[in-house]
Amino acid sequence: MKMLRTTGGAMVAAMALAASPAFADEARVEVRGGIISVADTEEATAGIAAGYDFDLNDTFFVGAEVSADKVLVDDSDIYVGFTGRVGAHLSKSAKLFLAGGYTVGEGEDVPHLGGGLEYNLTERVYLKGEYRHFFSDFDDADSFVAGVGLKF
Repeated sequence: MKMLRTTGGAMVAAMALAASPAFADEARVEVRGGIISVADTEEATAGIAAGYDFDLNDTFFVGAEVSADKVLVDDSDIYVGFTGRVGAHLSKSAKLFLAGGYTVGEGEDVPHLGGGLEYNLTERVYLKGEYRHFFSDFDDADSFVAGVGLKF
């Protein structure tokens, strides 16, 4: 597991360094909520995230994100995610992305993969939908979240 954590961190750092700061696109923060499904159980989640995306050209971008999410049940810990993103601008209003990284929390640290869509409501405000699959040694989990964010 430690090797995966180091490899995931190195991947995010390499993607950030590969994108020249001259192409810097946007920083963002968001609030989000959704559902996480583990085995036969579904629970509500709520969280926050912050990230930065670098435009590689007019079409493609890479980015990094840190998030904190809580499963809304008694005694549940906060899970912290470290995620790299790669995607494409579908238009001036929409971004489609794939995401992967590592989530740390409550006794087990796990890799995750997923993807999503961001849609600009205004120049600075966006809506986001995202899916993540968590690869656990016990029971894999799937989360579906929707959020609203601010770009600056």
